[in-house]
Amino acid sequence: MFERIAELVIHRARSILVIAVVAVALMGVAGAGAFGKLLDGGYEDPASESTRAGEVIGEKFGGETDLVLLVRAAGGRIDAPAAERDGRALVAELRKERRLENVVSYWDADNPGLRSEDGREALVLAHVTGDETEQGENAKAVIETYTGAYEDGLTVLAGGGAAVGDEMGTQVGDDLILAEAIAVPLTLVLLLLVFGSVVAALLPLVIGLIAVMGTFAELFVLGSVTDVSVFAINLTTALGLGLGIDYALLMVSRFREQLAAGETVEDAVRRTVHTAGRTVAFSAATVAAALAALLVFPQYFLRSFGYAGIGVVAIAAVSTLFVMPALFLVLGHRVNSGRLPWANRGRSETRGRGWGRLARTVMRRPALTALPVLAVLLLAASPLLGVSFGTPDERVLPENAQSRQVATALEKNFDGSDDAALHIVVDTPVGPAPLRSYAAALSGLPGVARVETSAGTHTGGRSAATGPVNAALGRPDAQRINVVSALPPKSDDAQRLVERVRAVTPPDGARALVGGVDAVLVDSKDSIGDRLPLAAGLVALTTFVLLFLFTGSVVQPLRALLLNLISLGAALGVMTWIFQDGNLSSLLGFTAQPMNVSMTVLLFCVGFGLSMDYEVFVTSRIKELHDLGADDESAVADGLGHTGRIVSAAALLLAVSFFAFGTAELSFLQMFGLGSGLAVLIDAVAVRGVLVPAAMRLLGRSAWYAPRFLRGLHERYGLSESGPAPRPATAPEAVAGAPYAKDSTRV
Repeated sequence: MFERIAELVIHRARSILVIAVVAVALMGVAGAGAFGKLLDGGYEDPASESTRAGEVIGEKFGGETDLVLLVRAAGGRIDAPAAERDGRALVAELRKERRLENVVSYWDADNPGLRSEDGREALVLAHVTGDETEQGENAKAVIETYTGAYEDGLTVLAGGGAAVGDEMGTQVGDDLILAEAIAVPLTLVLLLLVFGSVVAALLPLVIGLIAVMGTFAELFVLGSVTDVSVFAINLTTALGLGLGIDYALLMVSRFREQLAAGETVEDAVRRTVHTAGRTVAFSAATVAAALAALLVFPQYFLRSFGYAGIGVVAIAAVSTLFVMPALFLVLGHRVNSGRLPWANRGRSETRGRGWGRLARTVMRRPALTALPVLAVLLLAASPLLGVSFGTPDERVLPENAQSRQVATALEKNFDGSDDAALHIVVDTPVGPAPLRSYAAALSGLPGVARVETSAGTHTGGRSAATGPVNAALGRPDAQRINVVSALPPKSDDAQRLVERVRAVTPPDGARALVGGVDAVLVDSKDSIGDRLPLAAGLVALTTFVLLFLFTGSVVQPLRALLLNLISLGAALGVMTWIFQDGNLSSLLGFTAQPMNVSMTVLLFCVGFGLSMDYEVFVTSRIKELHDLGADDESAVADGLGHTGRIVSAAALLLAVSFFAFGTAELSFLQMFGLGSGLAVLIDAVAVRGVLVPAAMRLLGRSAWYAPRFLRGLHERYGLSESGPAPRPATAPEAVAGAPYAKDSTRV
């Protein structure tokens, strides 16, 4: 297959480049509309009880409260005649607003829970209409229209889920612009340092651009037919730029080495596609397999990253295999044009020998050198022993964000948060007496401030004499019950309250569905936990199969899986130490909170895929030298010597793309960017540089073991760089420079 790709490119290079230019232009036009198709949410399991509760409340009661307007009286009480008059006027305008339903305020509900304890603030609760796309647009319009300081002295701030989603969506775009403004120039500078020539340094950016533009177009198409999270954009840019550069770096390095060895341009392209191109294809398959595991989760937030990740990997690989060789043919020896003054032609060989010397040093005393590194990685992973998980809320935003200010006011100044209440819906007729009995039982649970029903308000297990009676909570065929908690939202106690509420027997044997933000968190954690073994099993199985096909060994895949888990555990442990335990919070400007469960799963899959990316880079060269007759120690040392500089440069470039998101204002984007970058560097340096040589030395010949029937299977279906390739027309001995065979080449 790779020989055919090479011949196609050689005979149709200019046609391929013309097609690529037209495709990029079309993808750019389509991708420009991606932001308008993507959504802010996606953290809920569509089949969960909390989601079904929200759907029933939407059908029968006009929807759950997702917009909270905090009305503040300047210099006086909210009950003052002027403030009350202006507040009622505001509520009247809101009730005319077609974008809102179920508008409830302190003034018309006479609910003391909607007034602050100091009497200076009051709440207006509402539901934003429309599907998820329309809700975002409607929430933005309402917030822009009704928030701010009024001439009569009132100040209105917006909070609740709709406001948080609006601010997060806006912040994503701002964070993306800043991250790319940092990553692209730094990447170009590093490429110039790596290659020492302007033309060679620009080629990887071409592949990165194609990968990003192509995936934007893919997200536009997918966003038109299914739900896709707006946060997939961030993965697209970081992974597209990083992998595009990784793959192009491998190809450019091999092509330049073939030219330096005296091959013609066409023969150099053939050899590059057959060797480095084969590695790119397998590397892309392993990364895509890891990201495909995200598709097993029901939350479209996670599935979106699977869509984006698989798309960006496939587009990066295809463009590397076709566009890059076509550029080589057009440029020829001009690939080295624009050589910079400090460029040293012998530099790459010197650095390669450095990685080889490191490998030989490790293999002389494998246990002595590997154990300290392993101990440090395990120590870094130790914070995972105390990890806890949550879902995004206003705390991921900066402290000056409007929705976060509202959440802080609700927590400090109000008796329980109606915005964070548990919403129970009973979708069958319920009489007043059974309803009051059920509400009394709920109000007696620890942590419950009050229970609001159409039959009255209950506190402490009995009816409240002064509580409001909200007839809108009752219908002939259904009842809605609000359980307002005094517990911090999303805390462990709040999550336990969800289980206690669900354990209370509904009236008359009816079915009660429990929703609300705490119920969503409980259901999301259960949903992800239930599917996590399946996702992990798929990742392990596909990785094992692909590495077996690549190496012919059953030991190498197991070794790779174990070392990848150790390095990923270290990266996740450090992120837990930072973002959950609050270390470095003042430096990075975030609020410590439980680890985002979805982002943690995403970080694991992305980190695992990228670890396998470098695993293929290194193992392919070791396998090739081993098959050419090198002893185990020489194969490992020379293989790492040939690929070490490429892996370290690629890891550094990819880490820059991820670390740029450390400047984000959204804390879970910071966590994803810093965690992914750290995982890449740990893998490239500690694992590839130390643990792999140590493991290979300790395993010895058994590292290449496979049962006889599997060896036959590999001989028939397996692929590796040591397979037959067209011999170059000029100076094969010069190409090799290797002691094992005239046909061997270097990455």
